[in-house]
Amino acid sequence: MNDKRKVLGRGLESLLPGPGLPTVVPGAQRGGGRDIPLDMLDPNPYQTRSHVREEGLKDLAESIKVSGVVQPVVVRPLPNGRFQLVAGERRWLASKRAGKTTIPAVVREISNEQAMEITIIENLQREDLNPVEQARAFDRLSREFNLTQEQIASRTGKDRASISNFIRLLRLPAMVLEQMEKGTLTLGHGKLLCSLTGHPEELAKAAEQVVAKNLSVRQTEELVLQILNPEGTGKKKPKVKPVDPNVREAARTLERALGMKVEIEDRKGRGKIVLKYASLDEFQRVVDALAGK
Repeated sequence: MNDKRKVLGRGLESLLPGPGLPTVVPGAQRGGGRDIPLDMLDPNPYQTRSHVREEGLKDLAESIKVSGVVQPVVVRPLPNGRFQLVAGERRWLASKRAGKTTIPAVVREISNEQAMEITIIENLQREDLNPVEQARAFDRLSREFNLTQEQIASRTGKDRASISNFIRLLRLPAMVLEQMEKGTLTLGHGKLLCSLTGHPEELAKAAEQVVAKNLSVRQTEELVLQILNPEGTGKKKPKVKPVDPNVREAARTLERALGMKVEIEDRKGRGKIVLKYASLDEFQRVVDALAGK
């Protein structure tokens, strides 16, 4: 398992058993694969992607009608004589649309664990996954392969902060995640709304307002900061010493990253950072974040 983890970021070929393993489907060799009937293929149960772009699938089907499938799909044999797709779902779906009856496939003896890992890595290497699908893929690598965020980052070509931000999205309510999957809310919106996970009622109201008013990411940031830093109106406030703009921006950056109220007291380069949590769950989350978990 440890040796297999080392090759996660090197492409799908490095995750597949070597060419010395026999293929199990008889038939003429073609483009590195063997033709197998489409109706003998079952979908991949480990597929992370839940949406396939209709326009892209249509274009691929038209291309397959003219040129065929250039790159074979990867499948594995099942005990009942059928085959299960491991990599190449779009080519499989597009081939059906193109009216094909067979598809070139490389057949390999692959374990459940390898099949899941290959599928996740293939999805992460694509650019059309929505933020929620990416978040779920990273989360599965963390939970089912016991990888740390640093390990996931190094094996997928992402930086650790991005991995953390994606996984945090899964703490958002189902309604917000659904809007992100639809494209109504962007990754930028989701990252900002994560700052309100310790305040579920305010989060729900903020998300509804963002969608209803079609707020930009910048406008959403102002809304979130207003919720995290409520300012009373109609009341005289005591005069306070002006805060250095750099210190204020640093506090805002921390608030966005940690999802909680942050105060920075600075006196000529010396001072303190105060983190204010609203629940034990929020407290544990910031402890984990600071500990790099």
